[in-house]
Amino acid sequence: MRYYYPYKEVPGCHEIIKPGIQAKQTGFALLKLPARAIFESRTKDMEIVLVILKGSCRVETEGRNFDNLGRRKNVFSGAATAVYLPLTSPYRIIETCGQESEIAVLTAKAQKKYTPFVVEPEEVIINQRGRDNYQREVHDIIVENGENRVDCILVGETFSKPGHWSSYPPHKHDIYNPPLENKMEEIYHFKVNPQNGFGAQFIYTEDGSVGEVYAVKDGDTVFIPCGYHPVSAAPGYSLYYLWVLAGEQGRELIPRDDPNFAWINVTK
Repeated sequence: MRYYYPYKEVPGCHEIIKPGIQAKQTGFALLKLPARAIFESRTKDMEIVLVILKGSCRVETEGRNFDNLGRRKNVFSGAATAVYLPLTSPYRIIETCGQESEIAVLTAKAQKKYTPFVVEPEEVIINQRGRDNYQREVHDIIVENGENRVDCILVGETFSKPGHWSSYPPHKHDIYNPPLENKMEEIYHFKVNPQNGFGAQFIYTEDGSVGEVYAVKDGDTVFIPCGYHPVSAAPGYSLYYLWVLAGEQGRELIPRDDPNFAWINVTK
């Protein structure tokens, strides 16, 4: 199984992880929209969250027009703007700021159709998690605020300071075992500041069948269908990753920490 997808410069919409092919429940594409360009597509059997990584745009869908979307020069300059698109919906994205915009297209297989909506930067829920050198800032874009508004998708962003870890202590969500764990696929898309740096993405399982480490660079993507998956930022470089999760048994995110690291959260 392929987990690591290094960045490739591709114009237009680059479908990196295809639901039903590389992944079962989730998908990820990167849309680069030149000045004043228009992109049109349909959600088909997927629900989609558009996260504006940089630039501005207008989104039209289901007879609704969402204007003046996007306020940041890059992902490190503020909270995100996002648009939710329900399944079986045509949509159009129009670049409006006169320069290239970059938009993440996050998908999840869905059964129920809901109403399109926008998440503005001030609506993003910001949390400080962890402590010491595994403290990080987590932005929930569509998580709890998605209840009764989306079918199965969860979306957010994580920001790690130079030399810090995130998704730590290591956790997983690959078994349906409520109330201890819920099974969900996940995709990470990375940005690094300054751009020439890197981070490290680990994926490992308790039985040792998977044990992977990737040097993730700016624009890289990682698919996480199973296993524990901590992340580390190189000293001197801030690390960001956009994440999308979806599963077959509801939206409740119930991660299970690696029991070998349980002592970390109870020590001072």
